[in-house]
Amino acid sequence: MRLWFAALLALTLLRVILAATLPLAPDETYYFLWSQHLQTGYLDHPPMVAYWIRAGTMLAGNTALGIRLFGPISGALGSLLLWDAGEQLFPHRQAGLIAAALLNATLMIGVGAIIITPDTPLLFFWTAGIAALARLIASGNPRWWLAVGLAAGLALLSKYTAALFIAAAFIWLITAPSGRAALRTPWPWAAIALAILIFAPDIAWNAAHHWASVIKQGSRETRFDAGRSLQFLAEFLIGQFGLATPIIFILAATGLWRLGDTPSQAGHLLVWLTIVPGVVFLEHVLSDRVQGNWAAVMYPSACLAAASLPMATLRRWLKPALALGFSLTALAYAQALASPIPIPARFDPAALQLGGWPALATAAAAADPAFLTSDDYATTSVLAFYAPAGIPVAGFGPRWTYLSAPPSHLAGATGLLVSRHEDACPNPVALIPRRAGAEIIDIYRVCRISAPDAGVLIPRP
Repeated sequence: MRLWFAALLALTLLRVILAATLPLAPDETYYFLWSQHLQTGYLDHPPMVAYWIRAGTMLAGNTALGIRLFGPISGALGSLLLWDAGEQLFPHRQAGLIAAALLNATLMIGVGAIIITPDTPLLFFWTAGIAALARLIASGNPRWWLAVGLAAGLALLSKYTAALFIAAAFIWLITAPSGRAALRTPWPWAAIALAILIFAPDIAWNAAHHWASVIKQGSRETRFDAGRSLQFLAEFLIGQFGLATPIIFILAATGLWRLGDTPSQAGHLLVWLTIVPGVVFLEHVLSDRVQGNWAAVMYPSACLAAASLPMATLRRWLKPALALGFSLTALAYAQALASPIPIPARFDPAALQLGGWPALATAAAAADPAFLTSDDYATTSVLAFYAPAGIPVAGFGPRWTYLSAPPSHLAGATGLLVSRHEDACPNPVALIPRRAGAEIIDIYRVCRISAPDAGVLIPRP
């Protein structure tokens, strides 16, 4: 056990070093802007990621480490929660230790624990909810429902996907006699009330802003196209096969299948916690692409299911699964740091997400414009974070009106628009390449723009 804790500590320290070293991705700079103007809700998501970033930057400054600090920390604490859940659900077989090791060996968690997105707090509180339910099952003490409600409410404040946790827990209850009996007591309903109370600030923000966030997340294209749906399905399944790493994916699927055929209360909980979000994501591919990170919430329960497999199976496959998973994760870390594998930038996820942003912002600001802006939130956020001090960065359009930043007061001033799109910038005064090393990832067009009347001044680090 001491060796396991030492390994977790070493892995966490490595993730902290990488978090401090790697450049920020555009989404991370965007959520950093949120943290400069704390609100109870935002257009894209609930506010928890902004609170976590603000806490991190208060400890480590407005740096990559400060912004990402709670990614590695929550990864470590979440591993301990998963370990406890496994020990409660499947005692006397080191299931918690195995599940936590498998989870950390996935590319999903190996990479996700370094960066900061709304999925970071969501996954932590989702895992905390599993741990609370495991304690409930093991002890029979209904007061654990309050811990479940606390975790569910905090998860909802992280990302609306947390509603699937509540749905899975409810289905688990109504599909078993013991669960239906629990629903005749006040405890599960107290948990739901507590979750709603915690989530209430975001509900109030949405009510005051015409339900902007709920509408944005709830509305999507519903046109069915069989060819594209098959493409999206293949991308999702192949992506998860890779992000889980192949052996862990197979072990998890086998464990879930086996638990579905048993009368185990714990097993059925894990199946529903995995199947419910999985079904929703599969429905989504009928009309749109599912982003790989969305499925992260399925991983804790899936890894617990893998840890429930017979010991003979685990003795044969656990070491190869961990070896392959951690090797692939180490390769991903090395590629992000030094690009030892000569992959074309357009096929290299690390280069696409991290490469060339500081140089792009510096080049865009070289002419000392009255302000900088872009027609997409990601580039605007990068400019705000990386452009030299003293260059105002402004945001125009509906997205930025929901951020409580000060008005730009730039109406009529001539600044520069940085865009990848020809229709937004048909007559560029400059072309700026974004590079990963010597390779060009993308070409950005720069054109002059007269500031509209309405806009906000983006906060600078």
